[in-house]
Amino acid sequence: MMRLTPTVKHLLILNVLVFIGTSAMENKYFFDGLLALYYPLSGNFEFWQIGTHMFMHGNFTHLLFNMFALWMFGTAVERVFDQRKFITFYISCGLGAVALTFVVYFIQVYPTINALESTGFTYDLIQDLTKLNILEGNVYKGELLANKMQAVLESYGLSINQVDESSFRALFDLNVKSNGAMVGASGAIMGILVAFGMLNPNAELMLIFLPIPIKAKYFIPGIIALDLFSAVSGVSIFSPSNTAYIAHIGGALTGFLMMYFWKKNQFDKYRWN
Repeated sequence: MMRLTPTVKHLLILNVLVFIGTSAMENKYFFDGLLALYYPLSGNFEFWQIGTHMFMHGNFTHLLFNMFALWMFGTAVERVFDQRKFITFYISCGLGAVALTFVVYFIQVYPTINALESTGFTYDLIQDLTKLNILEGNVYKGELLANKMQAVLESYGLSINQVDESSFRALFDLNVKSNGAMVGASGAIMGILVAFGMLNPNAELMLIFLPIPIKAKYFIPGIIALDLFSAVSGVSIFSPSNTAYIAHIGGALTGFLMMYFWKKNQFDKYRWN
């Protein structure tokens, strides 16, 4: 059995403890609202979520697969890096996952915001309306938006009668897109997976449900390509439909760029060793 390296061991312990702690709490949704990552237009967004979401997991299966990947690939990568370089790489890939997720989010919502502004809505008003909680159980309700937006509109000197059907639909869609949450270490682990593949291109890997050995230099780009396909098409192949595919790609891209930079500059002032 592969012996755990120090940083991987500490990350495993921290992720498990956070999962146990949040699962044991009576009000689990309170901690989800504090520690999971929400989009900037959401009323639940806080700056620290950019870091804390990497140690949150939606369920035991989510935790198990991520921690297995961290042990399997992270241990091998940390043996090549030192502890400081490994944790820097890990956190950077997690932040890269967030950065790309936010970039894609703003690309998606910008046309909606621009259209609303063209009808007379200010950005501050759009932001306040987007922050309204219109979730009942697991369903977003248009009636809740209609009921709650009246007070907000009045504070801006407007009336709900001034909101036409297309603007209301745009506000509802913007609210739904902005108030989902992201949890998990997957972005950081995708970066670790890329590092493993670049360090061990001929290592043979295989999927649990496809026990055919494939070299890492083919296997890992294939996994990233599947994530890209799912992100673009919305079709989930091997993972749940609520998987943050853009975050996976962001973590992988960050990992590749850091590995390329470090390798290219290993003999100059940027080297770590």
